[in-house]
Amino acid sequence: MYKRLSIVMFPILVVALIGAGFWGYLEHQEKNSILIKAENQYQRAFHDLSYHVDRLHNELGNTLAVNSMSQDAYKKGLINVWRITSQAQNEISQLPLTLLPFNKTESFLANLSNFSYRAALRDLNKQPLSQEEMGTLNALYTHAQEISTDLRGMQSKVLEKNLRWMDVETALATRKEPLDNAIIDGFQTVDKKVGDYSDVKWSPSVMNAHQKYDVKMLSGNDVTVDEIKQKAAQFFGLQDANAVQAVENGPGTEYHSFSVSAPKEHTADGIHADYTAKGGQMLWFSTSRDVNEKKLDVRRARDIASEFLDAHGYKNMAAVSYDEYNNIANITFASRDHDVINYLDKLAVKVALDNGEVTGLQATDYVFNHKDRQTAAPKLTIEEARKVLNPNFKTNSEAMALIRNENQDEVLCYQFTGQINGGVYRIYINAENGVEEKIERLGTAEQQVNQT
Repeated sequence: MYKRLSIVMFPILVVALIGAGFWGYLEHQEKNSILIKAENQYQRAFHDLSYHVDRLHNELGNTLAVNSMSQDAYKKGLINVWRITSQAQNEISQLPLTLLPFNKTESFLANLSNFSYRAALRDLNKQPLSQEEMGTLNALYTHAQEISTDLRGMQSKVLEKNLRWMDVETALATRKEPLDNAIIDGFQTVDKKVGDYSDVKWSPSVMNAHQKYDVKMLSGNDVTVDEIKQKAAQFFGLQDANAVQAVENGPGTEYHSFSVSAPKEHTADGIHADYTAKGGQMLWFSTSRDVNEKKLDVRRARDIASEFLDAHGYKNMAAVSYDEYNNIANITFASRDHDVINYLDKLAVKVALDNGEVTGLQATDYVFNHKDRQTAAPKLTIEEARKVLNPNFKTNSEAMALIRNENQDEVLCYQFTGQINGGVYRIYINAENGVEEKIERLGTAEQQVNQT
């Protein structure tokens, strides 16, 4: 009987063993595929970062080489500096550096972005760059070269020694000391140098512009990899959640998050996105392709972005600013609640101007700031606030707005949009004490995107 039983069971056990081995092999292959995609994403972001810091150095040099009488050329150069810096910031956010002390460099880039943006916005013919600001530009040019040189050195080591970013993530997550890794050492060296840049004189308003977020600000339960896959598949309209690949970042730490990738037609690299582990909220997504022609105008791009936000649960959003680069519109929205425009709840949508495809979303500010707020009633009437304005300012529209001032305080303001000195401006008057908190000049496209 035992002999007959063994004859029957032996083939079954062999088949089961082979099946288990094959299943394990498939699991191993799938895990390797996810790790390879994550590694490729990290490598791309790092090499793009090196490229853009090099471009930043060149653009700062070009700006300094401009004739002092050509203020329009200064403005163009500063706008380019701002755009390139923003790209570098985005690439740093895609690298597994959240556990690494790199805050000095992040603050440096944020301050540089804000400095160039604020300088480019003003009328440089009437308010040219001061001697102190020119000194700051010269210092930035020198230091950008130093950072670029260090990054290129790291880039050479990565390529020469075939270094892996996944090893960086593992070393940072486990916190094993010492952190013996050439990439980690390189970034720590860069950050230490940036911390010693005492010759860069930022104004208080520039320094207060950089806000760090803490995951403790988030609500909700921790989500699993499978839940993230389901969320991503639903967001991107995929029938099969298994088509989404997810990588867990920093498990067991306060920087716990997920990076996902998914296939997309007509793109070589597909879709990439980051989600919070707490609450499972999307921080950003991006898909890249060349947009060779422009067929859509500002208003059509705004309407497409608005429909996209509404379809994905971002309700009551108002377009507040517009930027365009390489035939891609970048439209910023703020939430509107009870006739108050909340600039803390900001997000930006990228729209390809050839066919209206939404190619990206940046929702970090919205994710960390969106919550129910009880705003106190304004102490000043709108008539009293209007008296603070320049008598020559011709108001076109008025609204209530919640903003963050230079001291990073949330303040309720009266927002006045109108014309003066041949330009269109937004002026924010504190609804409690009448202080002029902020002034913004609007470009032609921004004026159109705000029109209904």
